[in-house]
Amino acid sequence: MSRKGGTANKRIILYVLIGILAVSLVALITFGRGGNAKTPEELAKESEQQRIALAKVQFCGLESNANSNAYVSEYVLPSECEMPLGIAVDNDRVWYLSTKQGTLGSYSLADGKFEEFAIPSWPARSSPSPSVFSMTWDAKTDSSGNVWFTDDSQSLLWRFDRANGNFDSFKSPGSKPISFDFDSDGNIYLVGVRSKSLYFGYVSEMKPGTLEGFTEIKLPLDAFSGIEDFRVSSGSVAVDLERNVVWTSLLAFEEKGQIYRYDADANEISVYDLPQELTSPVGTTVDKEGNLWVTDHGTSIFFMVDPNDGSLTRYVTSVLSSKITGAPASADAYTLPYWIQTDSDGNIWFNQHIGNKINKFTPSTQTMVEYWIPTQNSDWANCAEGATDCGLANALQFSVGPAGQIWFTEWTENKMGTVRTEAEVPLSVSAPGEITVRRGDSADIRVDVSSESDLNVRMVASGTFTSTGALGSSTGIFSQQSISVEAGSSLQVSYVFNPAASLAPGQYVLMLGADQGDITVLKAVRVNIV
Repeated sequence: MSRKGGTANKRIILYVLIGILAVSLVALITFGRGGNAKTPEELAKESEQQRIALAKVQFCGLESNANSNAYVSEYVLPSECEMPLGIAVDNDRVWYLSTKQGTLGSYSLADGKFEEFAIPSWPARSSPSPSVFSMTWDAKTDSSGNVWFTDDSQSLLWRFDRANGNFDSFKSPGSKPISFDFDSDGNIYLVGVRSKSLYFGYVSEMKPGTLEGFTEIKLPLDAFSGIEDFRVSSGSVAVDLERNVVWTSLLAFEEKGQIYRYDADANEISVYDLPQELTSPVGTTVDKEGNLWVTDHGTSIFFMVDPNDGSLTRYVTSVLSSKITGAPASADAYTLPYWIQTDSDGNIWFNQHIGNKINKFTPSTQTMVEYWIPTQNSDWANCAEGATDCGLANALQFSVGPAGQIWFTEWTENKMGTVRTEAEVPLSVSAPGEITVRRGDSADIRVDVSSESDLNVRMVASGTFTSTGALGSSTGIFSQQSISVEAGSSLQVSYVFNPAASLAPGQYVLMLGADQGDITVLKAVRVNIV
């Protein structure tokens, strides 16, 4: 689950509530039937059954529906309480992993049929409680069509041979494997949650049930000196095939984040230090120019690292939607960008863990589209008191297919979904690419909103002035907060931005755009504060 406190704390609270409710039910059974008390063994059995029943409601998506909107479609999985996580898309199938039932699922893109294969060893499968599972954070297909995936509970890397239907498992040299990627020869780079090293797997020398074929590439850890060892973990790994370069990240949540670049040809490691507020670099991907893109899973920020000089360009999602909590979000509410991938057209895709969206950022135009996921589970969000329409889908992982298909899993909803990339987004937003403004002055930024269909939209703004996308002590206001755009027309809206006198000089990014409900479209504007 999340490394961030919001969701983790919510889960802890739910466990406590489950325990309290179980105790209350036991007391009712014991003392509410004319004093006919049950034996301790009977009470323990009933308490366990009640705990399991309540946990199923939270984890299993027992009453899940295949929701959809104009851009996102969902599919309920064929078996109960799969708790899907890792997902991979190839030319003809979507592959997904059940963290509870221990199955590798297959969904045919041609005819929509499901098929599931039981993984030979999966201890969580025999547990009656859905709260027992093994997180399969990563899944990928190789050039032969085989499916590889991680198994954190057993510290294994699995391979499914699609040709004969057999599974092989390899011991992972990194404790609790979380991320891997292939190089141009089909060999593997891997990191584990607690490994603090990069590992290289020479596939032809790897033997099932052993560590053979793996070598360790030690990472310099000087920046984490003085931090308790258990707090330091790996984020992910991404291979730049064109340059034979491997990127990986380490983090100590709320303390330190660092990026590493391993030049495989030169056998050299370069270290990229991150600023104080970016302590959760989890997702990593490389664009066509060799730049690294990273999601910070402790904020609402994603950023680009220029490998030439180590400079960072920060971007931010829109602020957390009021639909998540059923009330206007506070200024310290985050969206938690999680995993990130690049498609064949150079678009950067990532999922918002708490924001309940799938994002597409296009570097060439500096525009972003956010796709709302049409499922909300109130058990997994800090819903406002009295709110009845709130929550999130727990879309913890996603995959980009070779033809640009976008599929994601909903861990506690027993579903997976897809972004219908073939559906045209009728809304577009344009604004100046860069402005300069002095502290104490104001800037009038003209934002043009165009649409190919009749739309009612709400104007939105966020910025890298804070880690949540809020403007902090600065202010900004649109001349019109809500507008109606007729098909084939455009409207211009003024956004007046006033940087706070206390704002440090430097370059920031404003994200200005329009929210239609199912989609939000934003344009990045670089703001030079002098």
